[in-house]
Formats: sequence, structure tokens, C-alpha cells
Amino acid sequence: MYRPFLAVLIATWCGTAPALSQSMSPMRGEIRSFTDSFAVRVQPRNPYKHRIDVSIRAYDADFRPIDARISPPDFSLGAGASRSVLVVVNFNGARERRVRICTESAPFPGKGVGMKAQICGKFIAYRQ
Repeated sequence: MYRPFLAVLIATWCGTAPALSQSMSPMRGEIRSFTDSFAVRVQPRNPYKHRIDVSIRAYDADFRPIDARISPPDFSLGAGASRSVLVVVNFNGARERRVRICTESAPFPGKGVGMKAQICGKFIAYRQ
């Protein structure tokens, strides 16, 4: 009699357990620039209880790597920490540019996890 209720209660509890995942903000944006380049400031965050190595990469709308000045491009984030990163991209003569800025974390050394996490934000820039 109580088994269906207990099963629903356990399923609900397991479904609402917090899941930790790497994050970055903002995840999308629109930029207007009066110069030949534009800048985006992103903040990757480490939700884990251990340090992770992070890389910031810039891609076009089809995930092909593009030239960008990223400061800093590679760094470590402590447990629960976040850091501001500046990404500067050229328009390359276009009036509009769609880019993806991604936070990539390397696999955890010695943890047995061989997966690389990638979180990407979509940004559209317009040259005035």
C-alpha cells in the first residue's frame, strides 16, 4: 500500500538533488562597437570542491576556432571560485559577427574521469 508512495517520494528526491556543473556568465549577449573589434567579458565559475584547470576559447557560429585576444586564456580556478576574462575579437571587415566563447576544463588528473567539459555562450556583435 505504501510502496507506490515511497517509490514516488524517492524518485522525486533523487530528481531534485543538486547537480554541480561548471558555468559561465553571461551565456549570450549582443554587442555594438564603433571600432574594428569588440570585447566580451565572461566569468567562468568552478562549482566543485577542488581546483580545476580552465581554458577560454573563441569559435565562430559553426564552432570553428577563430583568432581572438583572450586575457587570460588558461588558468586554474579554486573550489567555488570565479574569474573575469576579457575576449577581444576582430570584425574582419564584416558588419556583424557571431561568435561562441567557451569555457573548457581539462579532465581531472588522477580522478579517473577522462571527460572534458565545455560550456559555451553565444554572442552577436554589430559594427556601427
